[in-house]
Amino acid sequence: MPIKEELSSQRVPVKIWTDDADANSKRQLENIASLTIVHHHVAAMPDVHLGIGASIGSVIATRAAIIPAAVGVDIGCGMLACRLSLSGNQLDERSLKKVFDQISRDVPVGREQHSDSRALESAAQPFARRLEAMLKKHPQLLKSVGKHSKWVNQMGTLGGGNHFIELCLDESNRAWVMLHSGSRGIGNALATYFIALARRDMERAMTHLPDRDLAYFTEGSAHFGDYVEAVGWAQEYAMQNRREMVELVLAALKRHLPAFEVTGEVVNCHHNYVAQEHHYGADVWLTRKGAIRARAGDLGIIPGSMGAKSYIVRGKGNAESFDSCAHGAGRRMSRSAANKQFSAADLARQTEGVVCRKDQGVVDEIPGAYKDIDTVMANQSDLVDVLHTLKQLVCVKG
Repeated sequence: MPIKEELSSQRVPVKIWTDDADANSKRQLENIASLTIVHHHVAAMPDVHLGIGASIGSVIATRAAIIPAAVGVDIGCGMLACRLSLSGNQLDERSLKKVFDQISRDVPVGREQHSDSRALESAAQPFARRLEAMLKKHPQLLKSVGKHSKWVNQMGTLGGGNHFIELCLDESNRAWVMLHSGSRGIGNALATYFIALARRDMERAMTHLPDRDLAYFTEGSAHFGDYVEAVGWAQEYAMQNRREMVELVLAALKRHLPAFEVTGEVVNCHHNYVAQEHHYGADVWLTRKGAIRARAGDLGIIPGSMGAKSYIVRGKGNAESFDSCAHGAGRRMSRSAANKQFSAADLARQTEGVVCRKDQGVVDEIPGAYKDIDTVMANQSDLVDVLHTLKQLVCVKG
């Protein structure tokens, strides 16, 4: 499908790949487009919805500047998926329940983390020296990082909210492991610190912004290089966190399922991050806030909700989307609204056939709180080709 809507702004247009973007999200997109640092246009993916400062599902090209709050607090959040040699014929309800329980024991979720004795320190150690150097430059960071002093113990953990681990089957009845997580508490601490720093810098410079959460650092300014270093660190940590976690998941599966191997298709991609790219004749800092890179040939993962289909896709390299596509179904209602509208019984009905939590504690993640994933996919047929369609059998939520 082509672009569904285009908004005019004071400076550059906003191109939207859906016709159901709400008014508040459109206002956020127009605010972004009004910034002098924004290059060419702002792209909004078909899962776009309200965020903090910048809409989730927005793709923002900036010249010689980065907006930390647009990158967000879950720096490097993203997806990993790998196909297994198992088929659905080798799985039964009893073994799936065992797998759910084993993953729940082996992979810390929510605020939990690995014990000191089990901490994956070998994977975390290369990150430690760089973090120490950042703390020396910014001793105030200790106030934030101190809350997450066991960040090495969080390597290989899931986190909370919409993060998940799933065992799925594809259209050919082949099994896949898929998971969603980011840079955990340490990424949040780094982001929170630099977002506040950007706001203070803007206030000192008396720079007028349509939203204080659109405060930015410019190249050559006092804190730009330090933020680039911190965000790069957190993005690498998030990528490694997913690698460590999938090893724990595979080990859990091997305890209860027939012998298997991981086949050649492994995808590990960010959907909350910033990178240097070239678009429309300029070298820019491209922020994908709830969007994945979809250059021609790029593999990506677009998950649905707990009871919906997910997709392994190949990018088409659409220039108007800045080589990007949606990162998932996208919320259609807030967590508080979902808790008011739905019950645990509703959750059980909407996740029938999936081994997962079905209690009040995860009602805010009910499929009904999300946009229809099939509509999202139809709205970005010009951005990606679908390679595999996955349906979950097991879902472990943060």
